[in-house]
Amino acid sequence: MENLLPFAFMCLTSFFALANPLGTMPVFLSMTKGMDNVQRSRIVRRACIVSLFILIGFTVGGQILFSLFGISANGFRIAAGFIILKIGFDMLQAKYSNVKLSEEEVKVYADDISITPLAIPMLCGPGAIANGVMLMENATTWQMKVTLLLSIAIIYLLTYVILRASTRLVPILGETGNNVMMRLMGLILMVIAVECFVGGLKPVLVDIIHTGLAN
Repeated sequence: MENLLPFAFMCLTSFFALANPLGTMPVFLSMTKGMDNVQRSRIVRRACIVSLFILIGFTVGGQILFSLFGISANGFRIAAGFIILKIGFDMLQAKYSNVKLSEEEVKVYADDISITPLAIPMLCGPGAIANGVMLMENATTWQMKVTLLLSIAIIYLLTYVILRASTRLVPILGETGNNVMMRLMGLILMVIAVECFVGGLKPVLVDIIHTGLAN
């Protein structure tokens, strides 16, 4: 139980920051401009369901990918650390999204934006997938694995609620409030990225040192 609570907190904070529903709100509103609440609700519901299943699929099947491509867990941790660090740095600069859409692209996606670009890569991007696979690798007990999967479900339920209320939340938070939240989440992500990077690099360096001494 002592290890479970910090692990649950790590799962919830990291996935919330990576899904980034607060930063997605302005982009979502611009893409759904002119739509009524029923249409927006349908788009958000589908996007969250798709994101949930994709992320759980990669999280559960991460070990199969490791075996299939011959990837070591430590190598993946190092790569995931770089990815999450980049996302955290962008959020620290209060950049709302890595996905930049022109007016023409918004018109193209207007009929169905729930899958692309809302679910992928906005709500479930490379950072979230890497984080899920890494956390599943760190989950050493079945309680931790269940906690991880429940955390993903909770985050996308919260994401659904936030995006559904985006028309009311954006005016309340304002640009300043949104920027403050973005920077805080970015800082949290950068700390997680450093821990992830060091956790993967340390065993690699130890193996190199032991090999050198053995020779």
